[in-house]
Amino acid sequence: MSSKLFSPLQIKNITLKNRIAISPMCQYSAMDGFANDWHLVHLGSRASGGAGLIIQEATAVSPEGRISPGDLGIWNDNQIEKYIQINRFIESQNAVPGIQLAHAGRKASVSAPWEGNKKLDATQGGWQTVAPSAIGYHDNEASPVALDANGIQKVLSDFKSATKRSVQAGYKVMEIHAAHGYLLHQFLSPLSNLRTDEYGGSFENRIRFTLEVVAAVQTEWPKELPLFVRISATDWADGGWNAEESVQLSKRLKENGVDLIDVSSGGAVSHQQIPIGPNYQVPFAERIKKETGILTGAVGLITEAHQAEEIVASGKADLVLFARESLRDPNLGLTFAHDLQAETVWPKQYERAKQ
Repeated sequence: MSSKLFSPLQIKNITLKNRIAISPMCQYSAMDGFANDWHLVHLGSRASGGAGLIIQEATAVSPEGRISPGDLGIWNDNQIEKYIQINRFIESQNAVPGIQLAHAGRKASVSAPWEGNKKLDATQGGWQTVAPSAIGYHDNEASPVALDANGIQKVLSDFKSATKRSVQAGYKVMEIHAAHGYLLHQFLSPLSNLRTDEYGGSFENRIRFTLEVVAAVQTEWPKELPLFVRISATDWADGGWNAEESVQLSKRLKENGVDLIDVSSGGAVSHQQIPIGPNYQVPFAERIKKETGILTGAVGLITEAHQAEEIVASGKADLVLFARESLRDPNLGLTFAHDLQAETVWPKQYERAKQ
């Protein structure tokens, strides 16, 4: 049976064998930013499980950019070696390795979810956080330091250096994290950005930092390889970043050489009200694709093969990214091919289970 989900997608010089991507998912299992065998098995098993694109979790461009002390990092040349091993395995499974570069801003310095997701102070292994404005994510926590001109330049430089290391490590897709209330999203949202300089106030000023990060990354990222940006299409809160602004930003990103918008939502403020349900974020991806012509990726409670097939076949998005469903089933690509009666190549070692 012909399946759109299992049709190839070419972006620049990279061809994905299907439209199934694994979303970046923090594992909170690194030490000093270094990957280990957990990351090799986690990412590698999803590649052998049939997904076309494997995007590594939010990888911090600096130590202070980590969400937790267990986050992966790419601020140190010595961190590259393990990534090379992981990416080599992913490619051996006919999948494409991607990386999401991130800076958590005011949402940094917290413990892992299984340790309560609590803000960490210096005595607990935490660090001083930074943000566009000195407002904490929660009212009862220490305020971040508002970035000054030098601080902004440091972040831009960190993204540039991290991109250079990403190329050395063998990633073939780059995603810039501008969603979920992390640093770039903090600049975009008027709820977290109260600046009165050229980075705050108007839409043009609030998107400036994200555009500058994209430009910094592009100085090191090969022009022939795909560049994605993940955004939160809405803050789900009054007075916050909204879908109209997301369309306008996506237009600008397309003009500036970005290939695909990975469309999520929320995360900017703790008082958000999200109407969660199957496909709840897909309309944002559909609208951005229709109104700007850029490729989009859809996410959010997409759990079944026919559901994903419909999203791609009806032109709502070009790619479907899976997070929790891929945690439940590492062999998601093989499972969905079976469900849709679509042809896909199994690892030789697993072929006897195909029928």
